[in-house]
Amino acid sequence: MILGVALAQPATTTVSAVVAVRDGALLGVVSGAEPWEARAPSPGMADYLRRARAVCVAVDLDTVRPAPVAAIRVAGSCPPALRPLAGWPKGSGLATIVRGGHTLTGRQLARLDTAAVRRFAAGAGLTDFAVTASGSPVLADHELAVAEIIAAEVPGARITLSYEFGRAGLREREDDAIMNAALGPEAGRVADEVARAFPGLPLFFARSGDGLVASHYFRRYPLVCYAGATASEARGLAAMASLVPLPAPPEADTAERSQGAGPLRGPAEDAAARVQGLVADAVGWSRQEAGIAAEERPLDGLGFARGAARRGDGARGELVAPAAAFGAALAGPTAEVERIVQARGRAELDRVLDSARDEALARVVSAGAAPGSARIASTTVNPLSYLPDGLYRLRVTAEGATP
Repeated sequence: MILGVALAQPATTTVSAVVAVRDGALLGVVSGAEPWEARAPSPGMADYLRRARAVCVAVDLDTVRPAPVAAIRVAGSCPPALRPLAGWPKGSGLATIVRGGHTLTGRQLARLDTAAVRRFAAGAGLTDFAVTASGSPVLADHELAVAEIIAAEVPGARITLSYEFGRAGLREREDDAIMNAALGPEAGRVADEVARAFPGLPLFFARSGDGLVASHYFRRYPLVCYAGATASEARGLAAMASLVPLPAPPEADTAERSQGAGPLRGPAEDAAARVQGLVADAVGWSRQEAGIAAEERPLDGLGFARGAARRGDGARGELVAPAAAFGAALAGPTAEVERIVQARGRAELDRVLDSARDEALARVVSAGAAPGSARIASTTVNPLSYLPDGLYRLRVTAEGATP
């Protein structure tokens, strides 16, 4: 059994819904925005807590307070408007540019200015660092060297390296690294508080797209979970819609349908039945909005969400938190590897692909997948235009199951 948990916004450590899920079925729901430690779970939910094998958390990080970041760019000089942190809010941190970096073909632009890195790290007065070197998606040597210097100068520093995010553009990759570093302290706080609320259970956090990551991965790469609740809500609503293939009769009462949903053992199961009844109603409303007859085709999740969103009676509000928790509980650990590589010929490209696939499998196990369950879900290879032949962007996605 898996517990799905939706955290409220903006108080990201307040639980707004907990659902119990087994084999894709919604067994119980506990709703209410109050600290979980203060709650006295129903006997049914207390039993779920004892039987749960993992907790999957849906949270958005867009409302947390970002920490100031020390940003280091390893590249050539640039105009002030293009410097690191240019355009970021005041108080976002401080930044420097040091000599070094590579081209996308792996040619070194300049030797790394290690002395400048050491001076900046020692004088920054911060513990969250973001390092971006030109050419690092192809060759990350200078980013790794900078990280070693920072670790020696600032014991306990949290360091984000841009090559781990894989984007080709230096500014885009740099912004990702800075944002990841800025979210780190708050992500750690959220993970700590959820761990205290659900002691002894493995914790997973929903990614912004598909899948989950383990708690330690969430602490290290919080950016991948930036919109975890939003993504989980969409997935949960889609799954809820698929559970109701036929629209409910307009005159049917939600409570009457709930009574026919099977034996109810307590408030958690009662709430689950109510959510299922609301879903049945919402599917009917959404079919009317989309003009879909029952015999034509099933309602997709997007159509369901659109129809439910147009209701003005607050029913969708009752669905949002359980849907986010349900969507998180349905997901599995996922990890991605994105790289820019140079390969001269098919044989070399195949070797690079094998290496990227191995890395993706290792990452998904690190993200919490049971080792025997890890598999490659997708592989994308695209040649880069307007650059020398033999340059490709690789994207490999691996999936697995929770232990």
